[in-house]
Amino acid sequence: MSFKTLDDMSDVRGKRVLVREDLNVPMDGARVTDDTRLRAAAPTIAELSDKGAIVLVLAHFGRPKGERNPAMSLAMVTRPLSDVLGREVRFIDDCAGPAAGDAVALMQPGDIAVLENTRFHRGEETNDPALADAMAKLGDLYVNDAFSAAHRAHASTEGLAHRLPSYAGRSMQAELEALQKALGNPEHPVAAVVGGAKVSTKLDVLKQMVAKVDHLIIGGGMANTFLAARGVDVGRSLCEHDLKDTVIGILDAAEAAGCTVHLPYDVVVAKEFRANPPTRTVNVHEVAADEMILDVGPAAVEALADVLKTCRTLVWNGPMGAFETAPFDTATVALARTAAALTKDGSLVSVAGGGDTVAALNHANAADDFTFVSTAGGAFLEWMEGRELPGVAALQG
Repeated sequence: MSFKTLDDMSDVRGKRVLVREDLNVPMDGARVTDDTRLRAAAPTIAELSDKGAIVLVLAHFGRPKGERNPAMSLAMVTRPLSDVLGREVRFIDDCAGPAAGDAVALMQPGDIAVLENTRFHRGEETNDPALADAMAKLGDLYVNDAFSAAHRAHASTEGLAHRLPSYAGRSMQAELEALQKALGNPEHPVAAVVGGAKVSTKLDVLKQMVAKVDHLIIGGGMANTFLAARGVDVGRSLCEHDLKDTVIGILDAAEAAGCTVHLPYDVVVAKEFRANPPTRTVNVHEVAADEMILDVGPAAVEALADVLKTCRTLVWNGPMGAFETAPFDTATVALARTAAALTKDGSLVSVAGGGDTVAALNHANAADDFTFVSTAGGAFLEWMEGRELPGVAALQG
């Protein structure tokens, strides 16, 4: 994977640099409730500003569907971004057109501005060449620093990269280098943890993983579907019984590829799904008709920990159980902490991604010790599925 980074830029002093970031942060009124994406954007913006560039930040916010909507204006994010950067950030009321051009013309080297929501233009999501041309007129160079939006072929994520000299920002660079290390050219043995509620949402991921990894660890509600396909009675557990043939096909493909699929052999069950109900830990063949499997059992977790100790690389997407509800977070927390400890010891490269995954690893206090945790949702999944990401492909030279 070959792409240019900020290290490949020559003197940028006085150059107008369009920087695509992900500023689509959760907000409660005027308050940002999670500034992770702002902190991820800060290194690239600060570095370019320090080098004397005129930094023009492009981003989307919400789903305004091509219409101006004050409730989705990036003006709201300008002050929180300024606070994270510790320097002034101005706001420009459009991301294309004469008025935006006039505002940019007033900026000095080192200045930073957030441009208005790219999705206020209908042409953003259709990758309209006219909009991409209009955006490109505002800048001399283009930096894509938004891996989480790289699976979208939009004007600001893909179109611009074909109109200006293009580079990966620091956050994008870190994502791509981590992903290359984890699945592009990993050190074997490789393990993948794939969890979550439904097999149907991750069919392409599973098919891709069995061909690339040595150990595939299935968790969450997905494990119930695999168990049922193997003839296990899973009681009232969340399960996609109609996917039996598909699951058998995945298991057959894994066997042919020499990939070991790990399913739990002991599980934690309850008759109702709520916090701290009466539970039992049982062999998978002992689940009663009125019980639900809600977590992986301790014996299986211990065995999975032993598997990770034999591996050199780990890719993680999805929790092992219903981790949001105690005590069904136990398996996720235990395995995440094992992976974190192995990473800290230097014996494992661990890369994780996806919304639920990030929340689960943070809950386990394990995220900081993983090699890399991607905040991207859809882009991370599509990468695991082996798809080409338009925003990344456009940067490759």
